[in-house]
Amino acid sequence: MSFSKDFLWGAASSAAQIEGAWNEDGKCPSIWDVAGKHIKNNETFQVACDHYHRLEEDVRLMKELGLQAYRFSFSWPRLFPQGDTKRNEKGFAFYDRLVDLLLENGIQPFATLFHWDLPQALFEKGGFAWEGISDAFAFYAAEVTKHFSDRITMFGTINEPQCIAKLGYVDGLHAPGYTWTEEEAGVVMKNLLLSHGKAVAAMRRAAVRPIQIGVSTTGTLCYPVDTSPEAEEKAYELSFPTTGRGLGFSHNWFLDPAVLGRHEIGLFTLSGEEKDTICQPLDYLGINVYNGQWCDKDGYVARYQGFPRTGLGWPVTPEVMDYGLWFLHRRYGLPLYVTENGVACNDRIYEDGGVHDADRIDFCRTYLRNMERAIEKGCDIRGYFHWSLMDNFEWHEGYDPRFGLIFIDYRTQRRIWKDSAYWYQKVIKNRKIE
Repeated sequence: MSFSKDFLWGAASSAAQIEGAWNEDGKCPSIWDVAGKHIKNNETFQVACDHYHRLEEDVRLMKELGLQAYRFSFSWPRLFPQGDTKRNEKGFAFYDRLVDLLLENGIQPFATLFHWDLPQALFEKGGFAWEGISDAFAFYAAEVTKHFSDRITMFGTINEPQCIAKLGYVDGLHAPGYTWTEEEAGVVMKNLLLSHGKAVAAMRRAAVRPIQIGVSTTGTLCYPVDTSPEAEEKAYELSFPTTGRGLGFSHNWFLDPAVLGRHEIGLFTLSGEEKDTICQPLDYLGINVYNGQWCDKDGYVARYQGFPRTGLGWPVTPEVMDYGLWFLHRRYGLPLYVTENGVACNDRIYEDGGVHDADRIDFCRTYLRNMERAIEKGCDIRGYFHWSLMDNFEWHEGYDPRFGLIFIDYRTQRRIWKDSAYWYQKVIKNRKIE
């Protein structure tokens, strides 16, 4: 099939992972700037891709690639260094330049308010376990919306609340590196929900013109090992668990209260007033999807020996882009954007000077063809953002994993198009998967 003229093709990144300039022009530390013990090889975010100083070059690359949209995040500690009400005008000026350059080059800004870089000053008050965090986030969200909604229409509140709560407060992999039980981390989940709900309401009031607001979530998604209705129904059920272990990495602990106004897991409690605060009308759901889990009519099916995996060891399961997206559409009934999908490969510069990443091209082709199947079923998918625009700092994994369409030589900051970038350029131009 060919994609409609309205389907949005883009790529994504986040502030902390690419910007660098970690303490320049008034920016104060985030929890990731002081998270050394959680990061492999003692690597840091201090320079990253030096995007802060290479803004014009990077937008030019986006233009040459043919991107119709660019998903980026604002850095909370760059805009409000202490997480309070005091603005950093140089921080706002940086994002003014970014947004204006995108628009000048015909690229739609698709902005995320929070992609994990919590101001350290707020963490010292308790972070997402602090009862005042939701009001602080709502203030920040309103101020950003008021300033940028004359030029940005597409906003997201929080990126992957599941990773904030589960990886940061339960598994100890992400900053702040706690190893609480899921029940102990319930206060974090609850505060993430309240932060989202209060922010959406505040953004609606603050916007200077109509905007669309969503949230980007991730979590377990299943697909059936066979085509039987029983296996498909079991895959749907297991995609939205309400009991058992691992509830923190489910879409539904967040989306059920935020979209449906209901709450069925026992990790935290919500009063009727809190449910009303959290359940605000949304315009879309952003889905970050990388892999899924096989199941049959009886439950999970173990992966066979030698199951295909990425450079990070993640399973390669393109079917999740068909069934997983369809299940999310079925449950929540909102338009979907795939706000992250991509693969880490063992990329390198070859002798001929190119970066030849056939694995990434094959991964993207098979995942996108499964996304087409979901659309053909009637799933309302309105756009796709490849993760990521360029290689970047991959959180606790440091610089080793490479997800980008653009290769970054971190020694020189030279940008090199990978073969996948040329392939994606043709996909966008021709509006079909080849």
